[in-house]
Amino acid sequence: MRLPMAVPPVVGYAALHLIAVLAGAGTTLGDPGEPMIWPACGVAAMWLVMSGESRWRWAATGAVGLFTTAGLAVTGTGLGLALLEGVVAMLGAVVFAIAVARRLPGLQPSATGGRPLSSLSDLWGLLLCAGLASLVGNLLRVAGDLVLDGERMFSVTGTAALFLRDVVAVLVFGSATRLLGGILDGDRNRLLEGAAVFAVSAAAYWAVFSSQEDLPIGFVLIPLTVWAAIRLPTPMVVLHAVVFDCAALLWTVSGHGPYAVVADVELRAMLIQLYAGILACVGLSLAFSHDERDHLIERLRVSEQEAIDKATMMTTVVNSMTEGLAILDHTGRLVLRNPAAGRLLGSASAVTGEVALGSDHGFFQPDGSPLADTELPHVRVLAGQDVEPMDVLVRNSAVPEGRVVRFNAARLALGTGPYHVVVVFHDVTADRRHRDELMSFAGRVAHDLLNPLTTIEGWAEVLEQELAGYRPAERVERIQRAAARMRTFLNGLLAYTAARDGKLMPTTINMALLVGDIINSRLDQAESVGAAPPYFEVGRLDPVEADPVLLRQLLENLIDNSLRTMAPGVAPYLAISCQPAPNGLLRIDILDNSLGIPPGTRHEVFTNFHREKGSTNSNGLELAVCKRIVERHGGTIEATANPYGQGTRMSFTLPMGRSAYARALAPTR
Repeated sequence: MRLPMAVPPVVGYAALHLIAVLAGAGTTLGDPGEPMIWPACGVAAMWLVMSGESRWRWAATGAVGLFTTAGLAVTGTGLGLALLEGVVAMLGAVVFAIAVARRLPGLQPSATGGRPLSSLSDLWGLLLCAGLASLVGNLLRVAGDLVLDGERMFSVTGTAALFLRDVVAVLVFGSATRLLGGILDGDRNRLLEGAAVFAVSAAAYWAVFSSQEDLPIGFVLIPLTVWAAIRLPTPMVVLHAVVFDCAALLWTVSGHGPYAVVADVELRAMLIQLYAGILACVGLSLAFSHDERDHLIERLRVSEQEAIDKATMMTTVVNSMTEGLAILDHTGRLVLRNPAAGRLLGSASAVTGEVALGSDHGFFQPDGSPLADTELPHVRVLAGQDVEPMDVLVRNSAVPEGRVVRFNAARLALGTGPYHVVVVFHDVTADRRHRDELMSFAGRVAHDLLNPLTTIEGWAEVLEQELAGYRPAERVERIQRAAARMRTFLNGLLAYTAARDGKLMPTTINMALLVGDIINSRLDQAESVGAAPPYFEVGRLDPVEADPVLLRQLLENLIDNSLRTMAPGVAPYLAISCQPAPNGLLRIDILDNSLGIPPGTRHEVFTNFHREKGSTNSNGLELAVCKRIVERHGGTIEATANPYGQGTRMSFTLPMGRSAYARALAPTR
């Protein structure tokens, strides 16, 4: 805060500096001696700092030298010495302003008026800048004294006293010009306590420096500075330092107090300046620490209130969600759950906070088969897997009729601690029921349509024989092609229905034999139509536990899908192999050199009635059937680009063979 003035700042600082020179000139110790109180140094330093980059800064610099010289000359100092002190004052103020611009740029004036001294770092920066300015100024003073008076001897003690004097002047009086404008800020109780502190301090200083001046008990006054720094606002602490540092210096100059008994004048000057500097540093450091603490407490209070407001808002939003939300820690135990999650998972007493969310809460596969803990989406996420949304049947005492809930699980990193898992639940019971009813209806319709379709195909064959060699026979061929497409479509619907509703009969299957049989049939088919035979590269194939009918359909659909999507004129190439996967599964990869998957359709290819680019004779259900077969066996399927070139990689997982027969079939690792 700027020192309030009714006149322009330049004029105000000029008048204040001239007054400071005249007031300090009479506080000499010894004859002739140097002034012991030199507020002009602090005022000049802060004057140039506040001038900043204004057009008045050079005029202010010259005014510092002029007023210092004139003031000292008027009070009886020799002209040569007065001129030297004027140059020293200008140099010290300029060095201080430059140092502040680099070390404490916030103290310079700005559009908002700059900022006051307010932290310990400001205090140490101020001491550093003041020490540098005082050092440069006193080096010039020593050199000038030796030039003006060749017989004068250099004194370390005297120079140290002047160095401390200038530092104290900047620290105390410089701070005062920045802070005393807020002396009346604060509540009334603080002002009353401040008056009490000043009254007690005045009595104590009179007792130490006047009543008991022969006793070296100046140290007993330090607690008063501590009292002021802890209890009073920083501007009042600065005022306390100004008043009682000056009082101690004036008493010492007048020959009173515990420091006046020191016979060596220069040593006496150094001790009293050191004492004044210690009091100022103690008071300001405690006051700035107090300000920093209050500032941090206020920031903490504001941050706490903001956090409470945001938490309240988030709690309201989460509790009003229709979707369930739960957060689990790294051990799988519930940390948070909104009411919707309780409704979806059932309000059974077991489904509460601080318990693990496991299959013992009534989790099953959508078809009703058991669901192990290791198969739950959030458990798999905790194990480091990438998990797609998964439908889970929830059936417990609170939901006896059962409910299908879609689990969306994702890892949630919280700072540097263990990660958590967030799970969003969505009731898809109605959607699945509607879809199942629709697919059941489609299956029934497909089955019912096969009978009239068979009749159409039969009569078309009769017409073809009777019209052989005639032009209308071409139209009969169109009827037959349309009927073939219709049969392919209806067979796909029936296959999807069987894959969705048919009972699983898992057994150990020799994958190598099954794949070999399918490959032979595709080679025979290519030979029968005169097409280029596809090239198959078969790697390691371990046995699996699966339904043999559905597994054959799965492999045939995937292989046929690769053959259908080949670019014209490209010799088909397929590579089939397997490798172990987590949780007792086996991953089978089928790589081809087809047209590949268009960007953004990685998941769409497994939806109903999706047709790949370049495919022919497809009903759009083959890959949807594959996805359903894999999921019913507890695995996953995905389509990605061929990592080794053009084409697609289909990867799916199935349970490894667990029987003795499977162990016998497994290749030696």
